[in-house]
Amino acid sequence: SKVLEADGSKMTVRTALALINQVLDELNSELEGDLDRDSRWCVSWFETHGFSEGEFGEANTLATAKATAVSGLEEAGVITAKAGKVKLIAVKDLDESWDPTKDKRLTVWELTHHLIKRLEDGGEDAAAKLVASAGAISESARDLAYRLFGICERKKWAKDALRYNGLVLSWSNIVERARNSIGAEVKQQNQISML
Repeated sequence: SKVLEADGSKMTVRTALALINQVLDELNSELEGDLDRDSRWCVSWFETHGFSEGEFGEANTLATAKATAVSGLEEAGVITAKAGKVKLIAVKDLDESWDPTKDKRLTVWELTHHLIKRLEDGGEDAAAKLVASAGAISESARDLAYRLFGICERKKWAKDALRYNGLVLSWSNIVERARNSIGAEVKQQNQISML
């Protein structure tokens, strides 16, 4: 089979790939529109630096463009900023006791990475508990993981790609376990209130 231009002529592979990438970019832009400002900053920074350090000035310029601030990103728990350098906080460096219900500046970025940490350290049940406590924002975390997987694939960052893909592939099981745990909690609360 062959791919044709609108005028019926044969489309080159290069043109077909360019069109595919254009559509993917449009979809990714729509997805980013659903993110909070801090998470949009993190995605842009990640595309350029991954989890490596970058210059504070560059981070500050990007923060201004994304309508956030480096100090706010630090407060949100998604970056460290020291000695003129800025760096996204890696999964291994996340606080194990983090609770999204107590986070004063909850971001999809932070939730996504805590879900990965819980999944890696405690399996689907641990991730499900986090989904149950985070609520509706969790769906955006899955979407972000898929977006970050795509970035990692393009950049050939295999280790990070596996992490994001692991969350995406486990998502339906995690959500099912979260629903079951919420259902069990409600049932238990109903039994207690009947006493």
